[in-house]
Amino acid sequence: MWTVARYLPVAPFSLKPAAATSSGGKTLLVVSPYAIKMALLDVAIRSFGLEAGERWFSQIRDLAVAVALPQDILVFSAFIKIRRPVEFKDSKKPDETRETFEARRRERIAEMIEKGNYPFYSTISFREYVQYRDVLRIAIAAPASSELPTEFASLLMGVNYFGRRGGFVQIMDRPEQVAQLPEGFVELTAQQGSSYYRDGTLQMLDDCGPTLTFQQANIYSDERVTMGKGRVIRHVVLPYRLERSSRSYSWYTHIKIKDKEA
Repeated sequence: MWTVARYLPVAPFSLKPAAATSSGGKTLLVVSPYAIKMALLDVAIRSFGLEAGERWFSQIRDLAVAVALPQDILVFSAFIKIRRPVEFKDSKKPDETRETFEARRRERIAEMIEKGNYPFYSTISFREYVQYRDVLRIAIAAPASSELPTEFASLLMGVNYFGRRGGFVQIMDRPEQVAQLPEGFVELTAQQGSSYYRDGTLQMLDDCGPTLTFQQANIYSDERVTMGKGRVIRHVVLPYRLERSSRSYSWYTHIKIKDKEA
């Protein structure tokens, strides 16, 4: 049984692959399963409390996720100015005393303050933003031989952004339950070896691993998420091809079903 929700994106979103750096990296064309599940966990905690979020975490982590995207996907790119915190990587020289080292560091900080570059300095970063011109559909399902709590439909209704903050979406109507996944959906959490589109666009999407714990997912916890264990990468081929591009945008269009390979 699948629970399907329809969202209207009201702002462009940006979601870089897990391997991208903080200063640059192309955005994913679709929200990753990890981002969707963390959005549901966020709503669960805000709406039902921390204990409910922790109780439902394993079910959220193991959800099957599928999406149906609009006919066109537009990606806009730009260089923007950002402010980053200053990090000192200097070390004390072999022939330098501690007092001399601290004095040299204070002098450097004073110079940066005079130029307005402390405690943050200005730099350039590359960003891409995805614009959907139509409704985004997201479907979730419980693993085999299990059912979702009835509250999960309200979790979908409480989501108002995916990816980085600012990629706002508006729920269109109440989520509906269907026995079979409707046509046009792409399963993001399917195992490797499933069907794909030969002219499609490959995406490397992060997902929750089977060993991920609530404390690892908790941003206020000291426990770290290990890539390849708690957080895994799924290779998904989306049914979209690059139609046209320039230095400032890329236009992807949906490909026909006949191009699908088994």
